[in-house]
Amino acid sequence: MSLPTVRGPAAIVSGSCSEATNAQVAAFLQSGGAARRVDPLELAAGDDVALVRDIANWAAAQWAAAAERPVLVYSTAPAQAVAAAQARLGAHDTGARLEALLASVTRALVEAGARRLVVAGGETSGAAVQALGIRRLRIGVQIDPGVPWCHAAPGIAADGMHLALKSGNFGAVDFFSRAFAAPT
Repeated sequence: MSLPTVRGPAAIVSGSCSEATNAQVAAFLQSGGAARRVDPLELAAGDDVALVRDIANWAAAQWAAAAERPVLVYSTAPAQAVAAAQARLGAHDTGARLEALLASVTRALVEAGARRLVVAGGETSGAAVQALGIRRLRIGVQIDPGVPWCHAAPGIAADGMHLALKSGNFGAVDFFSRAFAAPT
């Protein structure tokens, strides 16, 4: 089923630390994709509002330079890095703060104009959907088995948006790059 057309920049928000998502982030970075890492230790500084604003401004600058180029904002990290951050900051606090921050980042990216969005990670996806105020999804074609493009409306993007919600271990290694080339 084809989805309504949307116009606007593309973004990926990744909170999953699964092996598959780590490989997808690495492939995106190796392909020269525009990316901004959120280090859990940045959360210790405590100014999440300023960090979200900084990330949104960075994304807007990336889109101004190359409108069709997707941006990636990620906290995805290998297991040993996650364990180190949890040991330093506390496991529950780190996870909860990252989810809240990534939900705020997702909202800020959409407010900045993103209308094609991939969200990686089950908890990250749930937090993003809530932050965006999405009440209804129309399911479209699959990007990879189990991961379709959807049209989301209403929400803060009154004109609608394309959204792919990806559980951590779903998708091939080149998923992020292929997602925006896939038909909707």
